[in-house]
Amino acid sequence: MKYFLKPGSAAFSDLFFSKFSFVLLSLLTFHLHSMSQSLLKVVIAGLNHDHVHNILRDYKAGKVDVIGIAEKNKELQEKYIRQYQIPDSLFTGDLKETLRTKKPDAVLGYNAVADHLGVVQVCAPLGIPVMVEKPLAATLDQARAIEQLAKKYKVKVLTNYETTWYPSFAEVKKAVDQDRIGKIRKMVVHDGHQGPKEIGCSTEFLSWLTDPVKNGAGALNDFGCYGADLMTMFMKGQRPVAVTAVLRHYKPDVYPKVDDDATIMVEYPEATGLIEASWNWPFSIKDLEIFGETGYFHALDNTHYVSRMRENKKDSATAPALQAPFQDPLVYLAAVLSNQLSGDDDLSSLKYNMIVMEILDAARRSAAAGKRIPL
Repeated sequence: MKYFLKPGSAAFSDLFFSKFSFVLLSLLTFHLHSMSQSLLKVVIAGLNHDHVHNILRDYKAGKVDVIGIAEKNKELQEKYIRQYQIPDSLFTGDLKETLRTKKPDAVLGYNAVADHLGVVQVCAPLGIPVMVEKPLAATLDQARAIEQLAKKYKVKVLTNYETTWYPSFAEVKKAVDQDRIGKIRKMVVHDGHQGPKEIGCSTEFLSWLTDPVKNGAGALNDFGCYGADLMTMFMKGQRPVAVTAVLRHYKPDVYPKVDDDATIMVEYPEATGLIEASWNWPFSIKDLEIFGETGYFHALDNTHYVSRMRENKKDSATAPALQAPFQDPLVYLAAVLSNQLSGDDDLSSLKYNMIVMEILDAARRSAAAGKRIPL
């Protein structure tokens, strides 16, 4: 015998809402499962770069799944275990050892700039993408070796800059793309602070940041790379025609081995760039000025910018928040790995950062020879 429930009856309502609740709960469970599955699985290579706090804060907040950390310094391991409640089981002393058992979506380099090549040498043959902290390498030769590996094994090698995620810089780029100030004629980028020791960088960070081999230079590499990367973006990937640079050593007692101030002039066929990088300023600054044929934009910091047009029209504004996938290095990386973005022609790309390394290398040679270096 078959029994039918009459619509509108109490039994019918109980059954309907019971099934509806089950479906709703199932959908919610599936959604939460999907969210957990969508977290990037990363291995961290090194802990002696103070920018590692950014990724570890994201890990603690549940924004990324750190499945392994390769760091041989036991004291550093203990420091971050205590600070971020990281399980001991995540640590090994060697990246190769970590990747024998871990299969990450990407490896993130938070080690000395000169050690970026070693990370790519391990990861590229395994087909594992890499994102390192700026700059790409300590020398142009190291960068070329990284480029060869990336091409040979067809893996992404990306470089992360703090200023890539500045809304104000994005607004200035939008204004230029919309032809609101005509052709760019001059670019000025300031990046610097009082000095890494003066602002309290960790001992581990300072040990390589102030080393001419491990960092490749001082303020030149540390801060000069920002301007070189931004100018490459504004010039749409165009290589400069020449570079002239002056490096200064104002604090040899604090930084005996490397420059602490760099001024770099970058020549393009129709524009000039001026990069000012320093460990000698009375305050921290990361800003950007673009002079066009008919107007001017100045990104004062990460959110505020001002403009001035030929007609003397002045304006100031707060940039709107960046939208996904351009607001955050992890969101950007996930978009590249899922082929939503190519990652081949932007501030993080290997293409742009090879040009950055050419500029830094030419600047170093210019300062040493005291002359303009054609590229």
